[in-house]
Amino acid sequence: MKPQLIIFAILIAGFISYNIFFQSQDDRTNTVINILFASILFGYISFMAYSVLRKMKK
Repeated sequence: MKPQLIIFAILIAGFISYNIFFQSQDDRTNTVINILFASILFGYISFMAYSVLRKMKK
């Protein structure tokens, strides 16, 4: 479980650093990138939850 949490922390750090330092000047492009990044984060959260539930079942 520890490697999954490290990857999740890296993804969150990337999301935060993008929004603080590397934002796109175009609002529309910035919104699309934020939506894609958030979708990846939520997908990874669901993957982690599935992994935990599968481990608890065993």
